[in-house]
Amino acid sequence: MRKIKDVLRLKYEADLSCRQIAASLKLSVGVISKYTQAAETAGLSWPLPEGMDDTTLAARLFPFATPVRKHVMPDCAYIHQELKRKGVTLMLLWEEYRASCAGSAYQYAQFCVHYRQYSSRLKLSMRQTHKVGEKLFVDYSGDGVPIVDPQTGEIRRAQIFVAVLGASGYTFAEATLSQKLPDWIGSHVRAFDFFGCVPEIVVPDNLKSAVTKPCRYEPELNTTYADMAQQYGVAIIPARPYKPRDKA
Repeated sequence: MRKIKDVLRLKYEADLSCRQIAASLKLSVGVISKYTQAAETAGLSWPLPEGMDDTTLAARLFPFATPVRKHVMPDCAYIHQELKRKGVTLMLLWEEYRASCAGSAYQYAQFCVHYRQYSSRLKLSMRQTHKVGEKLFVDYSGDGVPIVDPQTGEIRRAQIFVAVLGASGYTFAEATLSQKLPDWIGSHVRAFDFFGCVPEIVVPDNLKSAVTKPCRYEPELNTTYADMAQQYGVAIIPARPYKPRDKA
């Protein structure tokens, strides 16, 4: 507010131009024009009426100014913990946050920006560089999707198998009735057929159809799964237990 008083003093007492005032006060010409036009509209010049403080001056110059709304910062630590739970997404957490803030919440995009800024300061990980044709990452996604038997009306939950080539991100996905061994092997075969090739290495998670004995260093593969790998000439290297970044 001190700057506004200086603008009015230099304009009406020193009779300087807007450009000269801008250079003197290190403000833009547009800001100087805004202040002087507001003063003229309010019928003010220099000196100001006796006893006019900064608050009164601001109210006279900008009577319809919209007060800046203060947003409530999301609890990023809580968000980070909740995202570890199955089925929890940033959208769900934003809706919960918005409902609790009574009109003072950030929009979803800014909410995500704040969380990503927070998460970027957490544990750092080295980015993996994948060679073309080297790795295929395979797993089941989420909780599956419900499907309805058209004959009986029975609702079952289909499992979504996903295979992603590491270098290109090229993706194959299909729904199967289970995560059991026949479906697991069949999905691999159809993925290889879809890609038209086989990778050097397949990286699965530690589900029972793939790994009978999880181990950080020497996991024991399911026999049928190992036979499939031998048939196609690929290596199976499961991700380490509780190390999701192995598949990043």
